[in-house]
Amino acid sequence: MNNILVTGSAGFIGSNFVPYYLSNNEDCNIVSLDLLTYAGSVNNLNEVESSSRHTFIEGDIRDKSLIQDLFQKYQFNGVFHFAAESHVDNSIENPGIFIETNINGTFNLLDTCYKYWMNQPGEKKRDFKTARFHHISTDEVYGSLGKTGLFTEKTSYAPNSPYSASKAGSDMLVRSYFHTYGLNVTISNCSNNYGPKQHKEKLIPTIIHNAIQNKPIPIYGDGLNVRDWLYVLDHCKGIELVFKNGQPGDTYNIGGENEKTNLEIVNLICNILDQKVPKNDSYSKLITFVKDRPGHDWRYAIDASKIKNELDWKIENHFEEGILKTIDWYLKK
Repeated sequence: MNNILVTGSAGFIGSNFVPYYLSNNEDCNIVSLDLLTYAGSVNNLNEVESSSRHTFIEGDIRDKSLIQDLFQKYQFNGVFHFAAESHVDNSIENPGIFIETNINGTFNLLDTCYKYWMNQPGEKKRDFKTARFHHISTDEVYGSLGKTGLFTEKTSYAPNSPYSASKAGSDMLVRSYFHTYGLNVTISNCSNNYGPKQHKEKLIPTIIHNAIQNKPIPIYGDGLNVRDWLYVLDHCKGIELVFKNGQPGDTYNIGGENEKTNLEIVNLICNILDQKVPKNDSYSKLITFVKDRPGHDWRYAIDASKIKNELDWKIENHFEEGILKTIDWYLKK
C-alpha cells in the first residue's frame, strides 16, 4: 500500500479530494493533515471517518519537526499540498500569516520531501523512485486580464494581492526544487472553485447563506468582475490526472470554461432560490453593493487546453448542473 500525505484536508477542496481519491485508489492509505483554522472543519471529512485507510492529524505545515516526524513514521511516497491561507480580504488585513503558511509551510514540505526521497540532487532513493509532490495553486498568480485573452501555462506571473503573491512564491519554490534538486514535482493552477463544503466567506456560499437568512448580500463595486468557475470534483479529477500522468516539473492549468460576472452569479442564485425556497419578495432585492476591495482583479479566465490534450481531462459538471448541486447541498446543510 502507498502512503499519501494530503495537507489542508479539512478545507474546501481538500475535503472533497480525500474521499474522491480514496474511492478511486484502493491501493493507498491517506494521512490527512490540517490545522483546523476557521476555514477547516473535521466534519468535512465525515465521509471517511470510518475508513481504515484514512488517518486524520491536526497539525501545522509550518511545524517542520512535525512534518519530518510524519515522513519518518509513514514513509510517504506522494504528497498533495492543498494547505494554504486563501482569502484575499484576509491577506489585505493580515499578510504575514499568508507568507508564513503559503511560503514557509510549502518550503518545509518540499525540503522534507527532498531529504526523505533523494540521496543528493538528481539521485532518488531506491524506495522512492516514483514519489511525487503535487502543489495546488491558483490562477490569481497570473494577475488580471482585460476583456479578452486567457491565462495559459506560459503566462507571466503578476500577482496583485498578498495572497496571490504568497502563492506565486510557493509556486516558484516548487519549481526550484525540480530544477535544482530533481525533485519529482507537478503544479496545477485552478480557476475559482465552487461546490459543497466551501467556507461561507467565499462568494457563492455568502450569497446562499445571506439570502436564506434574509440578510443583505454584499457585492463588491459594480459586480462586473469576471471569474471562471470550476466545479470542485472536476478539479479533483484534474489533480489526480496530473499527479499520476503529468510530466515532472510541469504546470497544468485547470479551468471551468465558465466566465461569469459576480452580478450574473448572484442573480442566477437568487432566481434559483426564488423557485426552491420562495418568499414574498425575490431574493435579488437583498443584493447590496459595497465598497470595492483594494487591488481587486477585474477578470480571470483559464485556457485548459494542455490538461485536456495531454491528460484527457474534461469538464463533467457544467455550471448549470453544478450550481444546482451546490445550492441543494447548502440548503440541506
